[in-house]
Amino acid sequence: MDSTGAIVRTIRRACLAVGLPAPSEEKARSVIGLSLAAAVRVFTDDPAKQVLLADAYRRFWRQAEEEVRPFAGIPELLGRLEAQGFWLGIVTGKSRRGLDRLLAATGLARFFLVSRTPDECPSKPHPAMVEECAAELGLAPRDCVVVGDAVFDMQMARAAGARAIGVAWGAASPEALVNAGAEVVAEDIQALQAHLLGTAQVAAAL
Repeated sequence: MDSTGAIVRTIRRACLAVGLPAPSEEKARSVIGLSLAAAVRVFTDDPAKQVLLADAYRRFWRQAEEEVRPFAGIPELLGRLEAQGFWLGIVTGKSRRGLDRLLAATGLARFFLVSRTPDECPSKPHPAMVEECAAELGLAPRDCVVVGDAVFDMQMARAAGARAIGVAWGAASPEALVNAGAEVVAEDIQALQAHLLGTAQVAAAL
């Protein structure tokens, strides 16, 4: 989802609303992928302020999420992967209600067999989301590939023992993704498709 800009703006707006300084764009981007409970701790050590900041973020996000859309080419890629026999799932820092709203608004829910959010599992980079989704599908994490745009996605994948593919058009730089454990970073949708089909070919040969 093309949500990085909206998330950054919402974080900055929420901080100002509760009397905290607006973080830099870099600092706001650095928490993308975390659960909201984990993210707010980056901006304040005060437990009371953390509650207020989380509430403000939720309030402002309900407005901001209306502008969030899939990146161009992603719905088509999901369809091609499904046709190739991929089993698709979602592991996200969004709440369950937030994820369900987003999937309903975009019509993408039909592609995904499994999903986990921080409402059911510890926040990334803990491996539980990957482990539980894999188990629900009857797979081992080593048979799965995690695709993500955030450092925490790559760290979670590695912690679970899954393969990790980064994408260059989201929250983190390609260098940061590689340093966090990405085996490769796709520069565009076509490259991502090629990398994913390549992982399927490797698995079939084993």
